Amino acid sequence: MNRAGIVLEGGANRGIFTAGLLDYLMEKDFYFPYVVGTSAGACNAVGYVSRQPGRMKKCSIITEKKYRYVSLHNTIKTHTILDMDMMFQKYPDEIFPFDYDTYFKSDMQCEVVVTNCITGKAEYLSEHSNKKRLMNICRASSSMPIFTKIVTVDGNPYLDGGIADSVPIVHSLKTGHSRNVIVLTRNKGYRKDDSGKKSRILQMTYGKTYPNLVKCMENRAKIYNKTMDYIDKWEQEGKVFVIRPEIKPVGRIERDLDRLEEFYQHGYDKMEEEFERMKWFLNR
Repeated sequence: MNRAGIVLEGGANRGIFTAGLLDYLMEKDFYFPYVVGTSAGACNAVGYVSRQPGRMKKCSIITEKKYRYVSLHNTIKTHTILDMDMMFQKYPDEIFPFDYDTYFKSDMQCEVVVTNCITGKAEYLSEHSNKKRLMNICRASSSMPIFTKIVTVDGNPYLDGGIADSVPIVHSLKTGHSRNVIVLTRNKGYRKDDSGKKSRILQMTYGKTYPNLVKCMENRAKIYNKTMDYIDKWEQEGKVFVIRPEIKPVGRIERDLDRLEEFYQHGYDKMEEEFERMKWFLNR
């Protein structure tokens, strides 16, 4: 298990699938030595390291309206679609307390993918003692272009890690993790539209200050699809173990609580179904 890693795709509310899957692993007290995640996958990753089954489900399936991070009030107040202060300040510190002590004491290695707005390249950040910086890194990884604001970490401007590296399997391999379990949040065969059209909105919003970011966003579909091609090939060759949903995924900003519950349960059930086969893959 020393060279085993678990790689978590993002996808905003589609990450509820991953939350269900990780809850099953935590209930079995099964922990990988290395975890890397992007966007919602990053939030799931830190929750896995903090050993808090059920917490990410609570953060994703919000029954009380006053705790929801998508609201007209917030859009009017902050000019953004998502209330990032709610998610990365009030949730971990007040509403759904994050176990920082367990996280920082863990010997697991956890990396969070962010996209550097200046270079347009992915970076893989970690934090071992500073609560505010940890949540700021997760916030940066989850900050979707246009919908949210750029986040500064260590003086550098960052946005959603999924722009540059949606599924960081290559990074996991490069850092010495030869046995990888990949958790995707889309169905098998999914590919992004690679028409190559340039976006005027992106150019107007980021083009003058961050041209490399715009270039990366315009190439995102091509990069994502190439990664999926690699994953399909490696899966067929038995080099990686992939778990993905087999039902229709929820929307990125899904608000139907029943659909979210169903997708969460699907992730839990898939992990239960694949658990023994996954252990065989890791230990062969």
